[in-house]
Amino acid sequence: MRLLKDISVNEAHALLDETAILVDVREPNETASERIPGAIELPLSVLARGGPANLPDGPTIFLCASGARTTRNSAALAALTDNDAYCMTGGIMAWKRAGYPTQRG
Repeated sequence: MRLLKDISVNEAHALLDETAILVDVREPNETASERIPGAIELPLSVLARGGPANLPDGPTIFLCASGARTTRNSAALAALTDNDAYCMTGGIMAWKRAGYPTQRG
């Protein structure tokens, strides 16, 4: 079973400057209030119902609010891509603490 590799927000930010994609697994009510610009929204509830992922090719960084949901669902999320897959440690809360931009959903 493949799992996500942990990645810091600074490492994630650097990868995003290259070819990585960012996937936010929070629910719509969460992303409506705040999100990371350019992140693909793919709620865990959609995946639980068997919804398609249809992710672009490239290294994939998954995030949630704190990193807990992403870590709990590591195997299922890693299975969505054949590329390198990461869990952004600390989620969007750590992203904001590091001073990186967010926007209203």
